[in-house]
Amino acid sequence: MPENVLNPLDDPTADPFAVAAEAAADIARLTGVDHHDIALTLGSGWGKAAELIGETIATIPATEVTGFSKPALEGHVGTLRSVRTPGGKNVLVIGARTHYYEGHGVRRTVHSVRTAAATGAKIMVLTNGAGGIKTSWKPGQPVLISDHINLTMDSPIEGANFVDLTDLYSARLRAVARTVDSSLDDGVYVQFRGPHYETPAEVQMAKIIGGHICGMSTALEAIAARQSGMEILGFSLITNLAAGIQDTPLSHQEVIEAGREAEPVISDLLARVIGEL
Repeated sequence: MPENVLNPLDDPTADPFAVAAEAAADIARLTGVDHHDIALTLGSGWGKAAELIGETIATIPATEVTGFSKPALEGHVGTLRSVRTPGGKNVLVIGARTHYYEGHGVRRTVHSVRTAAATGAKIMVLTNGAGGIKTSWKPGQPVLISDHINLTMDSPIEGANFVDLTDLYSARLRAVARTVDSSLDDGVYVQFRGPHYETPAEVQMAKIIGGHICGMSTALEAIAARQSGMEILGFSLITNLAAGIQDTPLSHQEVIEAGREAEPVISDLLARVIGEL
């Protein structure tokens, strides 16, 4: 939607699920694909997976779909793509992530996930670039997300809706991923509010409370996906070791460069995993 048009999700009286249904109808109209089976959000470093999953049926600017915003971050492409796998499944590839730190509110942060569910997707694959706490991990290494700790102090769930988050990141789907690459390690993702990187003390706090991965996305999206009835698979690309774990200062350029170097390998891995879902 054009930037000068009021986003319907900014209206506190709007039903975010109705807005998602309208967005799903836009996607069906613009792509010619009436439903999707799997949805994939591409984080930093994962972009080339869209080329490897299967045949691209249609690619559309996300801003033409109700409720979507232009991505604010380099490394996110700003499009929605419908891809058909060799097995005949339709995959909605989301290259337009709205981060919580952009200040648009949690409804807009999770709108892409709710829209994916409204298109019919039963599996939500969430990817990101993040900092690693485990010293055995190296930049450019993909890891599975086994659980998360939400330090945003916010939730996409509104009202007295008590959603169970047990096995939020599906053990079944992680097992499928390991049939493709048995060496995949996993860890607990910690979502901070951002946009600043964590301090060394905050990283140590995350480690003490059980975290292994530090980032600024994914957890709120996973909660929304669970509320919408989707099964979730999470991948982090370790773009750097977190503050205090590595000796050098952190930079977004480092994240982008690590993602570019790892992209061919991790994109092939992700495409092969999706082919097994």
